[in-house]
Amino acid sequence: PVAIRRVLDRHGLGVVGHTAFYLPLASGIEEIRCAAVAELRRCVDVFAAVGVRWMNLHPDRHAPMHDRSFFIKRNLDTLRELQPYARSRGIGLMLENLPGDFNTARQLGELLDPLPDVGLHLDVGHANLLVAQSSLDELLAAYGNRLRHVHLHDNRGGSADLHLPLGAGTVDLRHAVRQLQTHGYDGTITLEVFTPDPHHLVYSRDLLARVWAEERIHTPHG
Repeated sequence: PVAIRRVLDRHGLGVVGHTAFYLPLASGIEEIRCAAVAELRRCVDVFAAVGVRWMNLHPDRHAPMHDRSFFIKRNLDTLRELQPYARSRGIGLMLENLPGDFNTARQLGELLDPLPDVGLHLDVGHANLLVAQSSLDELLAAYGNRLRHVHLHDNRGGSADLHLPLGAGTVDLRHAVRQLQTHGYDGTITLEVFTPDPHHLVYSRDLLARVWAEERIHTPHG
């Protein structure tokens, strides 16, 4: 962590904490859930050492033979146990929207509403999956004032989380940028494009920069 912090400081870069999406935060076996909490505390320690201010978590919905109310409660238990420790290390927690069970304002609100200090980590690509239309607008309308980080990538809707370069699928990048700016967001964005070819990342970066600049001209502020 010390070496990473040194490099970040040298280049004037910030960093966002991203945890494993498969941690069993809502496991029906208490010992396993507690092990997930312990791992998240370890993540907090490492992230604090490199200067992270916000750490993401992925709500867990894998609790076979239990209903939704069960895994909502278990997620809340985990968040409530972790939050004081993270706060003591100067780190805030944020929840990422996930296709299926946590991808609308109502669904994510079951976790965000009881925990007003937890932020929103908006994944624009995820908002385009397993929904009749993107849930981006409703998520920002409900929790835009708690937005702490953004993931951008493309897909073709449906259920396939393809993480394509921007412009390669059906995600409306210009609309997403317009909505982010309308809600006053000017924070960190991760281009979560999965590709072995760095040219796709460069293209996505340049496209985002161009659209962001163009929309800034037309989006009212204040």
